[in-house]
This record gives sequence, C-alpha cells and structure tokens, in this order.
Amino acid sequence: MKTLFPEAMTSRPMTVALCSALLLSLAGCAAGPDFKRPAAPAIDRYLPESATAEQAEVPSILNAQQLVNDMDIPGQWWTLFHSAPLNELIDQAIKANPDLEAAQAALRNANEIALAGRGAFFPTVDAGIQPTRQKTVGSADGPTIYNLHTAQLSVGYSPSLFGGVKRSVESLQAQADSLRFQQEATYLSLTTNVANAAVQEASLRGQIEATRESIAINQKLLEMLRRQHVLGHSAVADIALQETALAVAQAALPPMEKQLAQQRHLLLVLSGRFPGEELTSRFDLSSLQLPQTLPLSLPSKLVDQRPDVRAAAENLRSANALVGVAIANRLPNIVLSASIGKTAAEMSQLFSAGTGIWMLAGSLAQPVFRGGSLMHQQRAAEAAFDQAAALYRSTVLSAFREVADTLQAIDKDTQAFVATQTAEAAAAKSLNIATRQYELGDLSVTAILLAQQAYLQTRLSRVQAQANRYADTIALFQALGGGWWNRQEVMADSSRP
Repeated sequence: MKTLFPEAMTSRPMTVALCSALLLSLAGCAAGPDFKRPAAPAIDRYLPESATAEQAEVPSILNAQQLVNDMDIPGQWWTLFHSAPLNELIDQAIKANPDLEAAQAALRNANEIALAGRGAFFPTVDAGIQPTRQKTVGSADGPTIYNLHTAQLSVGYSPSLFGGVKRSVESLQAQADSLRFQQEATYLSLTTNVANAAVQEASLRGQIEATRESIAINQKLLEMLRRQHVLGHSAVADIALQETALAVAQAALPPMEKQLAQQRHLLLVLSGRFPGEELTSRFDLSSLQLPQTLPLSLPSKLVDQRPDVRAAAENLRSANALVGVAIANRLPNIVLSASIGKTAAEMSQLFSAGTGIWMLAGSLAQPVFRGGSLMHQQRAAEAAFDQAAALYRSTVLSAFREVADTLQAIDKDTQAFVATQTAEAAAAKSLNIATRQYELGDLSVTAILLAQQAYLQTRLSRVQAQANRYADTIALFQALGGGWWNRQEVMADSSRP
C-alpha cells in the first residue's frame, strides 16, 4: 500500500494546521467494510409442503392444540400452564440460579470493557510532579550537584486516522451484545429446564401410580390363587407364575422412584438450592393445564426472536469490525502530545515567574516492513469473519430445524396420545372382563396375566404420551425464542424484535 504521508511531521505552523484539517476531515472514516446484518432467510414455511398437506388430511382430534400464525409469545410463557407451584419455582430459579447469575456477571464485565474501550476516543491527560537530585561532571569547578523540581500536565492523543479505534470499540460492543443475547439464551434454557423437569416429575408420578396399581392387582390375584389352591381349585404352577408377575411389577417400581428423587434434586439445584433441602412443590399431570392455543411465529421473524441467532449475528459483527482493525493497523498512525508545567531548583520557586516549560510534539508512523505479520493478521481476521458467517448460517439452520421438529412432534404426539387413551380404555375393559371370567373359572391364569400386562403397558404409554404433549409445548416456546422481548425489563430495548 502506498504511504499517504511520506515525510515526518515538523513543527512548522503550516504543516500542523494542514494535518489538523486533514484529521478533522477524516474523523468519521473507518477502515474495513461497514457491517450489515444478514437478512432473514427467504422462506415462508417450516415444513415441506408434503408434510403440511399430510397434517391437513388428519381428521380433527379432540383436545388438539391450535397453532396461530404470527401470534406473539408472552414473556412469562410458563404461566399458560396455570400451575402456581411451577410459577413459584421458576421465579425462584430466576432469582437464585448460579448459571444465570454467572451470565449476568459476564454481561456486566463485557459492558464495562466496551465502555473502557471508548476511552480511546478521547485524549489522555496526566498530571505529575517529579523532584530529582542530579550530579553533573565537566565544569571547571568540578562536579555540580543540584536539585530540580518539575510539575507538569501532559496530554496525549492518537486520532486513529483510519478508524482502527472505532472498529475496535465496535468489536467490543458487539461482544457485549452477544453476551446479552447469550444471557437471554441462558434465561430461556433455565426456564425451560425447570418446566421440563416439572413435567418429567409429573410423568414419573403417573407411571409410579400405574405401577403401584399393577402391583395391587397382581397381589390381589395372588391371594386369590392361594385361596383357590387350598380348596384344590388352582395348581402350584399357577401360583408360581403369578408370583413371578408380582415380582416383575415390584421390580419396576424402584427405578421409577429413583428417577423421581433425581428429578426433585434437579428442581432444587435449578432453583439455587441444595438437594438436601425440602421442596414443597409437587407436580402431577392433573395439576398442569395444556395450552390449547399455541403461537407460531412467521419464519421471517424467527431470526429476530431466537437469542442464539442474535448472539451469532453479534459475533459476526465483532469479526467484521476486527477486519477493519487489522486493515487500520497497516495504515499510517498519528500520535499528538503536549505538556505544560513548571520547573525550578527549589520547591518554593516552582510557581514563580519564569519557570514555565511547555512542549508540543507530533509523530506519524507508516508500517513499512513487519515480516508479513500485518498482512497475515488481516487474512486471519478475514478467515475469522468467514468462520463467524458460517456459524451464523449453521445457527439459523438449526433454529428452523428445531421449530420443524417441534411442529411434527406436536402433531404426532397428539395422535399418539389419542391412540393410547383408546388403547388404555380398551385394555381396562378387557382386564375387567378377564377378571370376572377368571373368578368364574372360565379363563386361565396366563390369559389374565396377559390382560394385566396389556393394561399396565397401555396406561404407562398414555402417561408418557400425555407428558410428551407438555414437553412439546415447552419445546415450541423455546424454539420460537421464549418471548424475551415481552419481558418488562427488556421492553424498552432497541434491539428487541
């Protein structure tokens, strides 16, 4: 690159004036390209047309959730489940969760660093006083020893002719904004984790209840067989078969109880408490209300709503600014400095007339040879920008995939729930008939055991399918961004969608 200023600055007034005018005229310039946030993908659907048509052909299902296009998401979306214990637990987690506190502290740190970087726009001013005692050699009278006291005010300024400082501050601000959206992602992850843990607890309680009911049925049947054996109406083999069935049902209970205890521990830790503390909140499926109307943001809005996509965009902005910094480092740099003060042999004379000193200086430096390091640093910055751009595209694609997966899950899990409800009702009816037939001696032990097993399996499937619908609803809120822009503390933020 051709040097813009081939000669060093001198102290001549005309040169100084010319350079000052040039600095003022270029004060708004900044090396490198100005950042433009990527446009939203030109796509108007989350699912292919074939999948959308397949969903449209499915007949209306009782209690099916309705998706409303472009419906906004409330900032406290979890309140739609109408569970006071869940609301209370999430509020406590927001106040006490250490991961969220760490994200908030990281954001404060990044904001302060960005503000500190803005100081480079202004001159530096330093005041100091320097008392010295000196000895000189070479005079006819021999060495001279004297005191010198100097007090001065120094001013320095590097105007960053090509905007290197501006781009550096832009990068710092982008990093702070990225952390702000990462904090929102942490907030969303925390609230969804608490809600999912509560749903999982409710599911486990339903499965435990079904297993205990199965144990009770098997215990009742075993007692019946033993009574019939005393009367000579049942064989020892039938009793052994029923004892096996009872043991299998009993063996299924401890793992579920273990998972339930672990879910309770998870809820405590998410809310900032230790596992040894008591958790008064209790969750079961009957205490949660499934929202019947669900929001579905337009695809064009998704990139504005997803905090991870917004964070990736800010990382891209930071990388773009660092390209400008690398370019500016290869261009001339000007440093201006001045000082004014007093100097005297005695402290008492320091502010007397005739002791004033001053200095004005300016320097211009153009990198000429750095072994290719500046060129390669620029290329490295450009490669980092390409990497950030690719990561941004990957984040956007993942966001659309998550929404598509959730939409399919809501549709299919609703169908599965209806099917398991029907199967459970049929299995319960079959078990009642089989039990009466067995009591009348018209059915074998093996047949009634099969009926019991079918009923337990269909009931467990129904509980899991019901829990899946709650989990799918939570996943949809998370995939669409969680409504962070509608929370009271961020509603005034200019960066909200």
